[in-house]
Amino acid sequence: MDRVRWGIVGVGAVTEKKSGPAFQQAERSELVAVMRRSADKAADYARRHGVARWYDDADALLADPDVDAVYVATPPDSHRDYTRRAALAGKPVYVEKPMARTAAECDAMIAGCARAGVPLFVAYYRRAMPRFRTVKDLLDGGAIGTPRTVSIRTQQRPLTMPTADLPWRVRPEISGGGLFVDLGSHTLDLLDWLLGPVTHVTGVARNQGGHYPAEDLVAGTFTFASGVEGVGLWSFDAAEDRDEVEVVGTAGTLRFSTFGQEPLRVVRPDGVEEIEAPYPEVVQLPLVQAVVDALTGRSTVDAAPSTGETAARTARVVDALLHDYRAQSNLGS
Repeated sequence: MDRVRWGIVGVGAVTEKKSGPAFQQAERSELVAVMRRSADKAADYARRHGVARWYDDADALLADPDVDAVYVATPPDSHRDYTRRAALAGKPVYVEKPMARTAAECDAMIAGCARAGVPLFVAYYRRAMPRFRTVKDLLDGGAIGTPRTVSIRTQQRPLTMPTADLPWRVRPEISGGGLFVDLGSHTLDLLDWLLGPVTHVTGVARNQGGHYPAEDLVAGTFTFASGVEGVGLWSFDAAEDRDEVEVVGTAGTLRFSTFGQEPLRVVRPDGVEEIEAPYPEVVQLPLVQAVVDALTGRSTVDAAPSTGETAARTARVVDALLHDYRAQSNLGS
């Protein structure tokens, strides 16, 4: 195809600024239809964003002959089903992260798209952002020598609200876990791209604060295919916020955050270098452009940085870290 005409299933908050405009701004890309179960909200989104058609039924959007490809932007518990339905309709799929609640669901999505002969992409958009391409260039270019270790530290103040008002991100039956699954998967997927896939992982998960049903603490150790050894600590019942990734090499150290926009810091024996690396205005635009390039033949599908296969690797790491906690939770239910 020369141009990709997109339909979005689930025009919620993530599509307002982070992703939705990317389908209109990317070259050879057009957003032609949106769907939300609330007809009023679907119509309102279409009006505000200048989209020609709206639906309150996903199958109607999938049957639209003017929709070439589908972006699934619903919560994770419905990703497998909508991906299956889009694939059966012959539409390439771009699905929000996390790809699904478990690696088994991811594998089913990959298999379904393979049977239908359509590609599957996942919105781990940091792989395509200029900020993290700079990080990759620094690592690959030897800015800190040979990387040896990586440490991850993510912590946030607790999320406290009545149980009835809890967001889906901390409801395991919808999200697959808590904020670790939602946020921690971004960092793990980014490191899969920067350092190679994780070949061995061990860890523990706990619910320390009791503010919601999901885990709020995860600690893990990792071995990457590159030989780098890593540790990670995610705490969502902490007194202060923190977001830092530190890669230590034989000639220096590189520090950056996953979610912030402060400069990258390269620390060497002869001094500290700070490198500005801001986010683009529409954070998913670089990845959406890469997906459009693949679908329009400007590059191969394999050249797209975030696919079902890469995202499933991250899901397997998440599954390994949460395995015992999930088993204990199920036994206690």
